[in-house]
Amino acid sequence: MKSMPWRDFFALVVSIGVVGLGLGATMPLTALTLDRRGVGTDVIGMITAFSALGILAASPFVSRWVGRYGARATMLGAVWAASLATIAMQCSDSLVAWSVLRFVFGGAMGVLFTIGEAWVNRLAPDHARGKVVAMYTTSFTFFQLIGPALVAAFNDKIQWSFAACGLLFLLALPGLMLISNSGPEHDAGEANEPGLKWSLILPRMPMIVLGAAFFALFDTLALSLLPLYAIRHGMGTELALLSATVVLVGDTGLQFALGWMADRYGRARVHTGCGVAVCLLLPLLPFAVGTPWLWWSVLLLLGAAAGGIYMLALVACGERFTGLPLTSASAIVNATWGAASGGGPLLTGVLMQSAGVNALPAVMWVCAAVFVGSAVWEKKKGI
Repeated sequence: MKSMPWRDFFALVVSIGVVGLGLGATMPLTALTLDRRGVGTDVIGMITAFSALGILAASPFVSRWVGRYGARATMLGAVWAASLATIAMQCSDSLVAWSVLRFVFGGAMGVLFTIGEAWVNRLAPDHARGKVVAMYTTSFTFFQLIGPALVAAFNDKIQWSFAACGLLFLLALPGLMLISNSGPEHDAGEANEPGLKWSLILPRMPMIVLGAAFFALFDTLALSLLPLYAIRHGMGTELALLSATVVLVGDTGLQFALGWMADRYGRARVHTGCGVAVCLLLPLLPFAVGTPWLWWSVLLLLGAAAGGIYMLALVACGERFTGLPLTSASAIVNATWGAASGGGPLLTGVLMQSAGVNALPAVMWVCAAVFVGSAVWEKKKGI
């Protein structure tokens, strides 16, 4: 790791971390604001889905934008777009306007995540990829977990809350300006390589895609609908909002340890273990919500295992791809994120409205079980 360009790495990590701070504050604030207006969980899920659709829509174009404008300039533009879209939510109560603004916001997030994930994998040495990627995801999640805590702390104390959240994103600009403009870019000659086609890359990453899909669903539901799940079970608003923070604390606390284990014992083995742990923990949620110590303990462990699934999916991308195919693989991961975090909350919101609030852990469990199944299938096929 001595050959790592540490200035670029730390500038990238801090910049993406600040983006996580804004994201972690914006999502629960949106859900809580709509809930206070009397909007049902089905509509809240639909508004949340527009962010994911923005991620999905932007993903196919990221490589082209990076090739034309450069990685750093593209990320700077995405930060401004996320900031302005969030600030504009302060100026309207229209659900249609909010849907459009969340779509723009999601597109900006998709750009930032695709470039950041490809960039950190490019910087990471093969023998320490798990630890380096874990440092990246830990930083992002650490900042992200502060977001719901800020919403809980300043709930009803700041009149222009969405404007304040929008300004948080601009704190990422200084860090991005420090990064040398040598990110995961490509030249015209690479654009026609057959390995860049999604149809050729996708068959090499079923476990990666399903791992990203699960965590996209889990993360979005934890930030948007988990607080409402806790409120429906009788928990106070402030504690319910902190439930999302506790999940993110668990995600943050064990990422480096899981990355170290992946480097030492094998990524696939640790990856599968995280999926099995999630399947064992999720059925405990309905029983734990009425017992504070058990509730917080389950959420901590769930956050760690679920976050490990996503972090190790990024490690797997770096193991299997290099160069522009790595950027394309990262774009596929984020397109998957968009599809899962869009359709998942929409479906879950409707099910919670019609079948009851315990539809939330049920949907998560099904997705985690599918991921574990893909891990078993990859092992049999030798992928």
